[in-house]
Amino acid sequence: MNSAESFSPDYQAARIKFLEAASGAGAALEAITHPERGPDSGELATDVAWIGPRSAEAVLVMISATHGVEGFCGSGTQVDWLRREEYRALPHGTAALIVHAINPYGFAWLRRVTHENVDLNRNWIDFNSPRKTNPGYQALADQICPREWTAQAQERANHVLKAYADQHGPMALQQALSGGQYSHPLGVFYGGDQPTWSRRTQTSIFEHYLRGAGRIAIIDYHTGLGPWGYGEQIVVERPQSAPFRRATCWYGGAITSPLAGGDSASAEIVGDGLSFAPSLLDHAEVTGMALEFGTKPVNAVMNAVRADAWLHAYGDPASPEGRAIKAEVRDAFFGDADDWKGMIAGQSLLAIRQALKGLTA
Repeated sequence: MNSAESFSPDYQAARIKFLEAASGAGAALEAITHPERGPDSGELATDVAWIGPRSAEAVLVMISATHGVEGFCGSGTQVDWLRREEYRALPHGTAALIVHAINPYGFAWLRRVTHENVDLNRNWIDFNSPRKTNPGYQALADQICPREWTAQAQERANHVLKAYADQHGPMALQQALSGGQYSHPLGVFYGGDQPTWSRRTQTSIFEHYLRGAGRIAIIDYHTGLGPWGYGEQIVVERPQSAPFRRATCWYGGAITSPLAGGDSASAEIVGDGLSFAPSLLDHAEVTGMALEFGTKPVNAVMNAVRADAWLHAYGDPASPEGRAIKAEVRDAFFGDADDWKGMIAGQSLLAIRQALKGLTA
């Protein structure tokens, strides 16, 4: 079987492949329609597939497109697992919950964010409590997302960002950029001012499908950080915690954490779904992992994110400039090459097998 064929060129093709593969596996399917339409005016939806007994004590959850455009990766791995009929090896009393395109808008429109311009992985906070501030972002906001995106404006902005990195260190700049912010709605890594449609939808899915499970493993697929095709296994927990130690037993010593003092390619973030999941599923033992696959150098990825934010705030996505930026965003988060797809599928398959073994240990 050629794993590259499980990946798709766009959201609609990915959805068709997923539904066909899930139906072929005999999965129980549910489609949750999104309020917006795609760039082709087509329907957008989060599709949910359940395989295994509804009374399962242990459940493996696979989530794609938390960050929209990163859904090329997550969808491909989900389809590959289904096409390989790996579900036939589900241990007794175990089920799989596959959430395809939790942020279908971002997937279809080639954006990391939701239709509310919110980073879903910064949206899982208590909005009744004071927001965490990001002083670095506030100091650099006008350079991170300038009102103009000309070559001259980019050069000026990048000069300021480089000076910040020279003074405070590269990770301090990454923290300022991507740690999450709640002060600039048109900016990048914005966490929102209320729960997004995607957060509400994921909450509903978890409450409905996982209310009877006692042990839950979550694999959330991401791209954009790290070397080409390498899957970093990120657990957003402190290394001394029980979930981190449990994940290390399951997946091995390569597990990283943004809270471990610099061993992860990810900045320390606030409002991510994996950290919030145990509070939604407080009846169960939850082991969550973000599987983060590298694509391009971090500067190129960040530039694509900034360009896309400018485009939707001040530009025209349908213009030639807009189409060029969209191509840049796609390339930043999707390694559209057979070697990359094979690396992703293989590492995902191993992680899924390890999670299933861990769930039943």
